[in-house]
Amino acid sequence: MDLENQKRVKEFAEQYGPENVIVIIGAAEAEAAGLAAETVTAGDPTYAGPLTGVQLGLAVYHICEEAVKNEVDEGVYDEQISMMEMVLDVDEIVKEMETIRSQYSKY
Repeated sequence: MDLENQKRVKEFAEQYGPENVIVIIGAAEAEAAGLAAETVTAGDPTYAGPLTGVQLGLAVYHICEEAVKNEVDEGVYDEQISMMEMVLDVDEIVKEMETIRSQYSKY
């Protein structure tokens, strides 16, 4: 997750309260999704950004997870995400996201 996005997430969590913020990730690989998820829950593991040492514990999901997919308008999902979903290893991404949530998420 780039530094600007870390800053935005931190500001939203401070403004609205971490219990009211959900982060949706769209990374194409499980490792990248996991790194972004870890950043918004446990803090920046690269020690380079605004979330270094900041444990927000935010709820975090990947756009291809059923919990998110079911909340998105079906036509919009089909138009914007479904092509990407066909080439991703969705099971691996979901497993990574579940692991991060079980370890770090507070909400």
